[in-house]
Amino acid sequence: MWNARKGLIALAVVVVLVVASLAVWPLIRNLGATPGCAVTTVADPVSGALVTFPLSGEQADNAATIAAIGIQLGMPDHAVTIALATALQESGLHDLPVGDRDSAGLFQQRPSQGWGTRAQVLDPVYASTAFYQRLRAQPDWSELSVTEAAQLVQRSAVPSAYAQWEPRARAAAAALTGEAPGALTCRGLTISPSSTDLVDTAVAELGTATLSGAHSVARGWSICSWLVAHASRLGVDRVTFDGRTWTMDSGSWSQIGPADGVLSLHRAPSAA
Repeated sequence: MWNARKGLIALAVVVVLVVASLAVWPLIRNLGATPGCAVTTVADPVSGALVTFPLSGEQADNAATIAAIGIQLGMPDHAVTIALATALQESGLHDLPVGDRDSAGLFQQRPSQGWGTRAQVLDPVYASTAFYQRLRAQPDWSELSVTEAAQLVQRSAVPSAYAQWEPRARAAAAALTGEAPGALTCRGLTISPSSTDLVDTAVAELGTATLSGAHSVARGWSICSWLVAHASRLGVDRVTFDGRTWTMDSGSWSQIGPADGVLSLHRAPSAA
């Protein structure tokens, strides 16, 4: 009788431990997972090896703006790569308030060199537009390497410095232009009801307020990457496109249904 009772007690303890472990496993699994964003790209097309490089939420946000403006202006992916490599070198994809002499912003543009006012070069939309406009004005820029084209625009004292950022810039451009579906992810960033107007931001950067609905594959994925990168400040916690869904909690894209070319999004509810 005593042995049977001990057996029942032991069994109850095991059941409690199993239930408890199932409850806390999601928390344990996410311990040490740093909030932020990342671009995952295929480094070797033959082996299929993946390389992931991290971006902070701020860096991803700024990179998405740079890419969106390039797309809106009709610039090719090569131009987006040039712009991203330039911003990585000049500011680390941070909207810096100061720099060398009167330089400021993502591209460290100088008001004294005709880039605009200080307030303008600190506006990522304006700064990105100004960069692409000056790039487009350079003869045969599209035939040049990333470093050569960036130097024509920037006139840097270290003209070869842009080359080191080319692999990351190419991967980020592929993700943000929709060439590489689902290559940009973010997780664990603070999502709260945002005062930033989604429609106004979309019109300013994407050139349209039409986000949900049917899209071509490349356009749909470029919008998705833009939404994910801007998720924290726009209050977006879920994006679905072409049968795949990203959430800020999971930090990844999961297949939930067949490819249908339809995009939808969900924003964190407003505080009561």
